[in-house]
Amino acid sequence: MVTAEPGDGLLEEFLADPENAVLDLSTAVARCSKALGLQHAVIYLADLQQRRLVPLTDAGAPLPVDDSLAGWTYRTQSLRVEESEAGGMTAWLPLLDGAERLGVLAVHSPALTSPSLRRSRTLAALLAMITSKRAYKDSFVRRTRSEPMQLPAEMLRAFLPPRTIGTAHVVSTAVLEPAYELGGDAFDHSLTETTLHAAVLDAMGHNLASGLTTAVSLAACRNARRTGAELPELVQSVDDALARWLPDQFCTGVLAQLDLASGVLRWTNCGHPAPLLIRDQRLLVDAMEREPEPPMGLPSLLAQRTRQTHEIALQPGDRVLLYTDGVTESRTRDGGMFGLEHFTDYIIRATAAGELAPETLRRLIHSILDAQPGSLRDDATLLLFEWWPPTR
Repeated sequence: MVTAEPGDGLLEEFLADPENAVLDLSTAVARCSKALGLQHAVIYLADLQQRRLVPLTDAGAPLPVDDSLAGWTYRTQSLRVEESEAGGMTAWLPLLDGAERLGVLAVHSPALTSPSLRRSRTLAALLAMITSKRAYKDSFVRRTRSEPMQLPAEMLRAFLPPRTIGTAHVVSTAVLEPAYELGGDAFDHSLTETTLHAAVLDAMGHNLASGLTTAVSLAACRNARRTGAELPELVQSVDDALARWLPDQFCTGVLAQLDLASGVLRWTNCGHPAPLLIRDQRLLVDAMEREPEPPMGLPSLLAQRTRQTHEIALQPGDRVLLYTDGVTESRTRDGGMFGLEHFTDYIIRATAAGELAPETLRRLIHSILDAQPGSLRDDATLLLFEWWPPTR
């Protein structure tokens, strides 16, 4: 006979009570922990640049992502356990909203047993759902920012999707810097049952008009995509929107669609650096190099030429990189250009080490930022996706 353990049933009561749906986060964490028979729990969210884990439900100090056990959990998305300074044990669990890394959960207990670890995982899953729905509250946003955000960046970030999306067969992840001073860069990715849609955009200039150009481009692309438009119509919708509303502005970019069943990737390059294909831990040089189309907007309409759509068949485990020129034109510590070779070598080594795609981009963008003598000269955006075929 299976006997109920303390806490079994209390969680059902908690979830069934409609008043708990509107609790502030600290109270919700405390009540969830009690319902599961756990001593104490603290949510830590990653800051905007993924350098620190900021406590949201306690008065503790932020923890470094690169030099703490909590950070190890965040980086590897795996459980870590340590003895607590106050006695007992602390379990660090990843907070994941699907494929998106939100932060970590610290669960403190006198002792860790199989039932308490199972309940801790249940608590982490539940709190990830609660936290993801509130992540855009001003109180959350203020805690995860370390400096004031400029207006163009504020506007663009309101349009950006989560950093990481994915399933068991495809993951797409992106980073974008300078986090608080964006000008005209942006990324987009979205999943349907059959297709991954991905895009990287770079508007002319580095000011509010640039941000507005990118915002209009993103909106036009999404508007067409949500009506079932194919890739040529998506690009055409951006051309038309910019030509009509912002005729003095233009935007470069790569728009791509990946068929999840077959691995066939289709893309259009509008005046942008060519995507990169990494297969079997090496760069396939020029595999996706094609003659670029004109930038989106009025230049395209004036060119009076049909946009070209390209196609390539991916193999299982392939990684595709979209990026803006702010990445390759950034500086190294010795003052030289970061360059394409340095950039791809970093990705290849991380792939060979089995590093998760979101962590690879996080560390790469930090290495670029930390090497700069000052701020980045241009926005730097990276989007990486990898594909594995569904099993029959």
